[in-house]
Amino acid sequence: MNHLLTALKAIADETRLKLLDMLLAQDLCGRAAAKRLGISEAAVSQHLKILKDVGLVLGEKRGYWTHYSVQAGVLEEITAELDRMTERSANAGRKCSRVHAQRKGYTGKEVKTMCCKPCCEQPEKLKGKPGECTPAQIKECHGDVKKHPCGGEKKEQK
Repeated sequence: MNHLLTALKAIADETRLKLLDMLLAQDLCGRAAAKRLGISEAAVSQHLKILKDVGLVLGEKRGYWTHYSVQAGVLEEITAELDRMTERSANAGRKCSRVHAQRKGYTGKEVKTMCCKPCCEQPEKLKGKPGECTPAQIKECHGDVKKHPCGGEKKEQK
């Protein structure tokens, strides 16, 4: 995961992303890359160093010039890890329907809060929208029907 973070930081720069895209099309020397990007050779050199440090780019000496190419395997590893993260997210289940519960803050103004902690930890207990929670579900999950943080004014029925 640490390598993924480092690699993503390296390609998060617009110039480096353009450089990577150019190098995917063909190998280039630093001078040619600088000319195409419209920046100095020194700037290209710095960007290439960052990309080389994370293993995305490889430099190969060809006569006097060094030509750079993308390490496709490393790029494939990054995309594979992102795909695995997407799959985990898709398999994680449904999202909490109580994302923005309304409450009054200490100033008396309406404040949007994120989902209450217990219902996120026990989504099987509160499956519907806040208005669909039964008083029994609310009481089991939160312990207090009158101060239910997700649904607002739900009251226990007799």
